[in-house]
Amino acid sequence: MVRSLILTFFFVLSFNTYSSEKFPAGAGTTLDLSVNAFSHPMAGTRGMLRRYFQTGNSFFKGAWVTAPSSTPLRDGLGPVFNATSCTACHFLDGRGRGLPETYGPTDISLLFRLRQIKENGEVIEHEKYGGQFQPHSIEGVKGEGEVFVKFETIIGSFADGETFELKKPNYIFRKLSQGKFGDNTIISPRVGPQMIGLGLLENIKEEDILEKADPEDRDGDGISGRVNRVFSIVEQREVLGRFGWKAGKPSLLEQNAAAFVDDIGITSYLFPKEECTYVQLDCEEKKTKSDISKHLLNRVTEYTQLLSVPVRRNFDDPRVKSGQKVFNQISCQACHTPSYTTGNQSKFKVLNNQKIYPYTDMLLHDMGDALADDIREYKNEAQATTREWRTPPLWGLGLIKKINGHTRFLHDGRARNLKEAILWHGGEAQKAKEKFLKLKKSDREDLIKFLRSL
Repeated sequence: MVRSLILTFFFVLSFNTYSSEKFPAGAGTTLDLSVNAFSHPMAGTRGMLRRYFQTGNSFFKGAWVTAPSSTPLRDGLGPVFNATSCTACHFLDGRGRGLPETYGPTDISLLFRLRQIKENGEVIEHEKYGGQFQPHSIEGVKGEGEVFVKFETIIGSFADGETFELKKPNYIFRKLSQGKFGDNTIISPRVGPQMIGLGLLENIKEEDILEKADPEDRDGDGISGRVNRVFSIVEQREVLGRFGWKAGKPSLLEQNAAAFVDDIGITSYLFPKEECTYVQLDCEEKKTKSDISKHLLNRVTEYTQLLSVPVRRNFDDPRVKSGQKVFNQISCQACHTPSYTTGNQSKFKVLNNQKIYPYTDMLLHDMGDALADDIREYKNEAQATTREWRTPPLWGLGLIKKINGHTRFLHDGRARNLKEAILWHGGEAQKAKEKFLKLKKSDREDLIKFLRSL
């Protein structure tokens, strides 16, 4: 009887401890705060599951080579591609830099989705370049070109008179192998995001996401988040989109398979064809089939599902607590929903029934003209328009500098720090930004301290 009471007390204590916001991944939170903080499996990942994680890690980080090779499990690169490995864009499972400090070539971690508007208004993948711009290629095939960026300075000021500068990127595509894109092209830059906590996001209950959607803005708060409905290759039906900058993929399996073929040119049973257009005859001649097996694709997917989230830092700092109040006062939580309790549908018990704190609603929001892919409003990824982006999770923000050596944020890395990331907000987030501009300096600083603690 006594032993039973002790075990019950221990369970309640543990549950309450890991339900604290200090542990954003619940009981699976990692306590490591080194440069490897993003690369740990969920706490409790043991035995065969740990080996699956390590195998997936190997194929996530390893470089792929041209086929045929002496390492057939890792060949099939290209014919055209953005990078030779997943980790090239997600170094140490972290975030890509995206942009240089001044005029120059864009970072390998920044890719560009391409869409073309037909005369009847239909939006399709670019006829000559496909759905993604791929600057690199294997021997005997032409890469599609190169991208440089120059910056336009935007000057503004806070209500208290402090000034700031934003750097607007303008992209320059050079040495295009198939000629100019054409004025009817939509170009969408996307930087590689951090990989942490993805399995937990996948396990958020659909009804909890739908509950926060308000596409008609019926409550009149100016925020009309909506879901992206996408076609699932696995389920052969339209389902809720969760992953990617525009929530364009429904699951980590399909997100990973799409990234393999689009970014590296690695085909799979889900995406068996490389992206060679009708004018890329050299690409067509070098195509390969089934470069990564179903077994290994599953191992990589399990790796991405099991990556943990680091424990919060400076959690009890009074200024961090003050910053959290400011976060709520200016309505950041209206889109960056703090917490959920995950469902119990995952095959991995460590992902089920966890109280998590990702700070995202998983919904699409119109972020205004400044962050739009194009001034023309078209659907350019399933139901997502040129102006819409899925609310990115905020967990791990404060460790990006330690892990990746930079503090660039937003979908293309244009924000050089968290303050600039807020100042770029528009559209549905315009009111929150205006409140931020009116804050006194100490409150602005406290808000940033809070974000860095996540």
